[in-house]
Amino acid sequence: MQDELSTQQQRRRQGLVWAAAAAWALTGCQTTPAPVEPPQVVVPPPPRLPPKPPVIGLALGGGAARGFAHIGVIQVLEEQGIKVDLVAGTSAGSLVAALYASGKKGHELATLAQGMDESALTDWSFPGRGLIRGEALARYVRSQTGNLPIEQMKLPLGIVATDLADGEPILFRRGDTGMAVRASSAVPAVFQPVKIGEREYVDGGLVSPVPVRQARQMGAQLVIAVDITSPPDGAATGDAFRMLLQTFSIMGRSINRLELKDADVVIRPALLGVSSADFSARQKAIASGREAALAMLPALKARILALTH
Repeated sequence: MQDELSTQQQRRRQGLVWAAAAAWALTGCQTTPAPVEPPQVVVPPPPRLPPKPPVIGLALGGGAARGFAHIGVIQVLEEQGIKVDLVAGTSAGSLVAALYASGKKGHELATLAQGMDESALTDWSFPGRGLIRGEALARYVRSQTGNLPIEQMKLPLGIVATDLADGEPILFRRGDTGMAVRASSAVPAVFQPVKIGEREYVDGGLVSPVPVRQARQMGAQLVIAVDITSPPDGAATGDAFRMLLQTFSIMGRSINRLELKDADVVIRPALLGVSSADFSARQKAIASGREAALAMLPALKARILALTH
């Protein structure tokens, strides 16, 4: 009896041992589960910004009646989708610059040019320090620009005149647009000097025939200069006014050689036969501006591309 119990106990112990061994074996065969990694956060790349073209400034030079050529240049720039960001003007260029900055498009400027009566802008003054007062010109500018002051123009505008006392250039960025254009266009001995504040001013072409430096000063990264100065033609000057304009042309050439070096693109309309006093050739001047601008388009577009960032 005892032997039979002993045998049963041994079998029970052996069964427990085998069960424990089997459980241990099963436990040992299980692999340690791999740690769960958190999901990776994918950061999208920053959006690519579109290329940013340079700030383009248009510098419109002086040249009296030859200034109509500026209109042709503006027309071509608009047609080609080249956006001008700011404009600076001297003398005749200041008149076109003011009208353009006020929001007038190229075709509107051409319409104004065709209907312009220069005699209505000539308010004679006898005697005096000049033959023409210039107030009629100021009134015309005010009426055509909606009486907007310079700082409220739709396009940043700079108008260059010469300080009569010290011969320094002045860049008008604020104030009466008509008065500033009048000062910028005040050819000595033809127009009376213009008093603004305590200073007197005369034609900006004396110191800056094409206002390239001023366009840079206003923030232009690329300057398109339009040079309408006429080289001396060697012809006899028939009257005092033509002689004076010829003198301006001679003086302006040497200044322009320095001024235009800082321009990115220089547009020179072919105005042969169009004198600074010839207001009857306005259509020819506009066409010459167009032709010159079209000829310089490849160089201009290449320069814009090179400065795009």
